Amino acid sequence: MSRYRVASVLVATTMVALSTPALASASLVWKPCKDVAAGWEPADDQRTECAMVTVPVDYAKPDGREIDIAVSRQKATDQARRRGVVLLNPGGPGQSGIHQPRWIADSRAAGIGADHDLIGFDPRGVGYSADIACPALPGDDAEPPASLPDKEKARFAFDRDATVNQRCIAADPEFVRNLTTENVARDMDRIREALGEARIGFYGVSWGTALGAAYRSAFDSRVDRMLLDSVMSPTLDVGAMDDAMIAAGEITVREFAGWIARYDAVYHFGGRQPVVLEGLLRLRDELTEHPRTVDGETIDGETVTGYLAGPRRDWANAAKTLAALRDGGLPATKPTPGQGRGFGWDTPPTGYNTFQQTAILCNASEGPRDFETIWQRRLDRVREYPAVASPGIWNGRCAGWTLPVQPWKFTPGNSALQLVGHTYEPVTPIGWALAMRDRIGGILLTIEDDHHGSLSSLPCASKAVEFFSTGETSDGSCAGAPIPSPPGH
Repeated sequence: MSRYRVASVLVATTMVALSTPALASASLVWKPCKDVAAGWEPADDQRTECAMVTVPVDYAKPDGREIDIAVSRQKATDQARRRGVVLLNPGGPGQSGIHQPRWIADSRAAGIGADHDLIGFDPRGVGYSADIACPALPGDDAEPPASLPDKEKARFAFDRDATVNQRCIAADPEFVRNLTTENVARDMDRIREALGEARIGFYGVSWGTALGAAYRSAFDSRVDRMLLDSVMSPTLDVGAMDDAMIAAGEITVREFAGWIARYDAVYHFGGRQPVVLEGLLRLRDELTEHPRTVDGETIDGETVTGYLAGPRRDWANAAKTLAALRDGGLPATKPTPGQGRGFGWDTPPTGYNTFQQTAILCNASEGPRDFETIWQRRLDRVREYPAVASPGIWNGRCAGWTLPVQPWKFTPGNSALQLVGHTYEPVTPIGWALAMRDRIGGILLTIEDDHHGSLSSLPCASKAVEFFSTGETSDGSCAGAPIPSPPGH
């Protein structure tokens, strides 16, 4: 994956306790997002309002340089029952959150917006919020010469990424040094102040769960209720992230092979899991050694690997594609989204910023950063998990990162906290949710699926609505979306 392509119960007993009174200092000037934000979609959006909140670049220098954070709002649909606000973050890092109110309002979790204003925002370094000027240059995505040995190809990529990282750091060292999960949490508290709220609710997914943990660790008394779906590990090491994700992926590949075996009459890979797995890995190895071109499309071992550890909801299509590859066919191609830069309401939206993601992670990652250690870890990973045989998507992300490490330091709190983990998920493995619960507390609800951040798309979203409305947490489990069967079965 290219660096530019490549988530205690407080029960109110009186109407006074149910309300979260607004503070007198509310200071935002709201305007329809469609009127102020370039490229706003949908263009006829009548509900979503936008404003800017000014925050310090460096909270250790509160009177120093300032930047603007873009915020959006959809007001509670039942104003008579309004009990406060819920801030929303979809994860990343690097991901825009300005459209989250609309996405939640269109989901099965829409009931949260009946008695809460839904608040989205673009974290610093993303979308309409303040960013740095570090445009891509020719060579930033250069691929190593095919003639190089594997280790030298990896060194080429490491040196290339180190050059990009160091150039972007040098473009604005103060801003990049302050791209941290903790500072985004502090920005959230400035948003709370600007909204005039004594306390806020929060709904975070993926990296947004680390953001929620950071906010709760620093501002527990200002948290109303917090829900964290697809929970991150409480400690950050990008290499360890790869280890855990690939270990979960290895299990998925083996379970996928067992599923294909049940439908041997359809896919013809064999009726036993070991036979199917052997056939899939043989197909991958054959195409690695002898790539082929079909209708101008290159088919190689990585093509096969891309389908082996896919989500359960795609297993039927993945099995059909793998059978087609075995028989000389061509898989469906997937478009690659573009990238752009800029900030402010006049910025054409891109929804994502890879460098902000790099900075947020590398400023906190406690893992090794030298090439030789990262290379050896890659070799160990490929050897330990032969079915996935992946070097890891975060491997080498912090190449050349010269800024000091600022580790996450999450602590327990007393505010209502609902954690949501996913039994089979490889993106944020269920073990991370257990570790976060041990670190900061909360009640864990387990969803029986592998779909990252799926709560809002499932009937189980009713538990999220109930949590934000009443404060009642849920343990136990919920059903996820079923695995599709092959046609005719």
